[in-house]
Amino acid sequence: MFDKIEKLSQKIENEAKEALSQIKEISTSKLKDKAEEFKTKYLIKKGEVTQIMTLLKDAAAEERPRLGQAINKLKDVATHTYEKLLSAINEKAQTEELTQSIDISLPGQKTKLGSLHPVTLMQQEMVKILSKMGFTIYEGPEIETEWFNFTALNIPPEHPSREMQDSFFEESGKVLRTHTSGIQIHSMLNEKPPLRIIAPGSVFRHDYDATHTPMFHQIECLVVDENITFSDLKGVIDYFLKEIYGETLKTRFRPSFFPFTEPSAEMDLQCFVCQGKGCSLCKGTGWIEIGGCGMVDPAVFEAVNIDPEKYTGFAFGMGLDRMAMLKYGINDLRLTFEGDIRFLSQFE
Repeated sequence: MFDKIEKLSQKIENEAKEALSQIKEISTSKLKDKAEEFKTKYLIKKGEVTQIMTLLKDAAAEERPRLGQAINKLKDVATHTYEKLLSAINEKAQTEELTQSIDISLPGQKTKLGSLHPVTLMQQEMVKILSKMGFTIYEGPEIETEWFNFTALNIPPEHPSREMQDSFFEESGKVLRTHTSGIQIHSMLNEKPPLRIIAPGSVFRHDYDATHTPMFHQIECLVVDENITFSDLKGVIDYFLKEIYGETLKTRFRPSFFPFTEPSAEMDLQCFVCQGKGCSLCKGTGWIEIGGCGMVDPAVFEAVNIDPEKYTGFAFGMGLDRMAMLKYGINDLRLTFEGDIRFLSQFE
């Protein structure tokens, strides 16, 4: 009886070795057929391994434990051999699938990388141009006291921008900065003239439509030195804008009013869509407003302990988002906040 079990065990191992030796020569489907035949022959209810277990009932009582161990060992050998055969077949199938699906002679696929946001690209370009002109980046807090955001900039207590409906105030009385002009105050308090600073950053106001959002981005520039004039201001802005939009760009300055500059002006670009003839983008005027500028008001210098009799200066600021819209032809500012990959992938 034990000889029969031993012979069956040897037979199982020999059949498995034969099948494994042919694994490279015959197809995967034929190997699967062989595995199924092996399972049917040895492991199902009427298989040879299962049938040999019936020998236990005819064995002498003293031989049954040893015989049971031998039969269990045989069953383990058959099961392990079957699993080994299946593993080899599956590995062969995966290799064939990879070989068929990948043509190694084809060029590799380029990994798609992310891209910078158009506002970030605009800020980097502007900072690069201004840095070549001797300006240095200066940063400040996004949550300001009213003194830095309003008072030191000569903005009177009754000014509309101080109202709750225009600005975001905290319970403590501090305000989310409504412009980056407060950074100019910080710089003038911490540094001595001459000064040439760039102040980029996020600002916050109660506003939301196609060209305005509650949070947007500004960049402001400040120059403080002796004998600075409005001509210097115009020359810097003209050069700066032509570096961004091209040498053929035309600019103009319109008289305006800001509490922190005197005289003050609005900066306009000639509409690049209609070339000044008038269209829907420029609302028929031929010009697009991009920001404000002017000579620093003496009251601002006095607030930061700079002698207005000795020093003069100019400041200008513009919205980074608006500049990016004009540069890249974006017709709705809200697109820059939605995170739509279809939109952002255009700016690689």
